[in-house]
Amino acid sequence: MSSFFHTFFASLRRFDWFLVVGIVILSAIGLVSLASLNTELFNRQILWYVLFVLTILVGSQIHWRWLVGRGWFRQGAYWFFVLLILFTMFQSGTIRGTKSWIFIGSFQFQPSEFLKIALIFLLAGFFSRKFEGAWLGKNIFVSFLYAAIPSALVVLQPDLGTALVIMGVWVGFLFMSGFHLKRVIFMFFTLLFAGALSWFFLLQPYQKERITSFLFPDRDPLGASYNVIQSKIAVGSAGFLGKGFGFGTQSHLQFLPEAETDFLFASFIEEWGILGGIILLLTFLFVVFRIMNIGLRSANNDYRFISLGVALVLMIHFFINAGSNLGFTPVTGIPFPFLSYGGSHLLTLGVLISIIQRVKIES
Repeated sequence: MSSFFHTFFASLRRFDWFLVVGIVILSAIGLVSLASLNTELFNRQILWYVLFVLTILVGSQIHWRWLVGRGWFRQGAYWFFVLLILFTMFQSGTIRGTKSWIFIGSFQFQPSEFLKIALIFLLAGFFSRKFEGAWLGKNIFVSFLYAAIPSALVVLQPDLGTALVIMGVWVGFLFMSGFHLKRVIFMFFTLLFAGALSWFFLLQPYQKERITSFLFPDRDPLGASYNVIQSKIAVGSAGFLGKGFGFGTQSHLQFLPEAETDFLFASFIEEWGILGGIILLLTFLFVVFRIMNIGLRSANNDYRFISLGVALVLMIHFFINAGSNLGFTPVTGIPFPFLSYGGSHLLTLGVLISIIQRVKIES
């Protein structure tokens, strides 16, 4: 027992504490914003953060390099969560209009969140072993299928945002395996073709409305464009220092919907201003930079690609969420990492950060 605690505390000393500080700041921003908006959700989120911390502490003790190095583990984890996503399609329960959840009594979780972990493992193993031939036709097709299968399933739930994250991770891995103009052109037309197929055969009418409202925001100000317009009002009225804690009119007067989840970024800026937004942005970029730096310092290719995958997930979430809050991207229901309310997403982040800390410990 004493040797266990000795090993445990020795590993804690090898944590990247700069990364920890950055995550603590982001988490504090999220909790403060929730405390201003909804006391009940704030209390629940505290419990999720306790589980988040425990996940990091436990997960950082797992020898992920051994597991990720086994093909049976990578494939098994991936297909397990793909089957769970498929299972959600046959359940009657929905949350916010999507069948993305599995219900076990009063507890529910979102398999597509945890699939991101399995997908990072699978693609990291695939690209680290086929780095030189990643752009061969066969390898592109196989890696595309790994991302396309779960993407198609989550679009049918329907959950367009998660599908974009999954496909974005694949694109990021592919480009990190070699960047040339011909490949960029090939990727552009591939994604254009996939987008056309999705538009005609996969996207639900309300998802098409969100895209058209993004392109033509003034066409339906009280309907599909309402959320984005209210979000832009919240951000635009904030000023440099904001309106102050608890004084965000758009969120507290309930003009801004989903202020605790999809539009927490806009709610935070309304109360803390442009200065708060700059601090949030710089802290987030610092966290991503630390993750990339830890990965680059590792001598293990699997760990390098896993670190890339974690950074990609965070950045894609950030761009889609913040972009939709500012009217730059369509609203897809993607949470802001470490800030938005939600248990499945936070536990997923806990596993991913625990892996990054394990990479640091073994470096």
